[in-house]
Amino acid sequence: MNEYLKQVNSLPFYLITGGVLLFILIMCVVFLVKSYRAGIAIGMDKKVMRRAIMSSATFSVLPGVSILLGVIALSGSLGVPLSWLRLSVVGALQYELNVAEIAATGMGLSGLKVSEMSIGAFTTIALVMTAGILSGITCCIFGLKKYLGKVQKKEKKNDSGRPGFGTYATIAMFIGLCSAYIGSYVGTWTAFKNSTPLLVAGISALAMAVFEYLIVKKKMEWLENFSIAVSMIIGMAAAVLINL
Repeated sequence: MNEYLKQVNSLPFYLITGGVLLFILIMCVVFLVKSYRAGIAIGMDKKVMRRAIMSSATFSVLPGVSILLGVIALSGSLGVPLSWLRLSVVGALQYELNVAEIAATGMGLSGLKVSEMSIGAFTTIALVMTAGILSGITCCIFGLKKYLGKVQKKEKKNDSGRPGFGTYATIAMFIGLCSAYIGSYVGTWTAFKNSTPLLVAGISALAMAVFEYLIVKKKMEWLENFSIAVSMIIGMAAAVLINL
């Protein structure tokens, strides 16, 4: 392990991360207890509540696999503590990887390569990732209530049964994000260079399409908990095989 990785995986980083995660864990337990007591106070059946808790815990594990993959992908360049912290609090898998890469290339690095990383680069990348995710939280604090009020009013007026503005806006933003990244790869693609991202994107999309077919057409709703994680694993495996 080189000196940079020793620093970003040092004991102080683990202690800071552990302290933050312990606080979040305690907060979750407090809310769980308060919610359970509130359910009893309004006369809910204890068996029903216990069943809901167990089913929620079970179905939270499987989607968490995709987050674990993100931690593994980031930890090789940014260390385990920061990667663990980012994807355990307010980070999102699709956000963290992309922003870290953008910050690295913005500093003149060729990417998130350990051989090019330094503590200065690590600090800058961590700052960019944190500042970017805080913008969403700030917008929610000051603008979400008003925005949701307008969206809900429009959906109430919509008697056709079709999805409201919020649904279309979310889908449009997601398609726009994917198009921007795929477009950037198309712009640098040649027959024998920079084709891996496009091939991996295509293979992952095909895997997700198979899941969607099984979920929607074959009514196998339980696969919904596996779709993202398995599609990511297939995409990562495809990247390794292509580069071999």
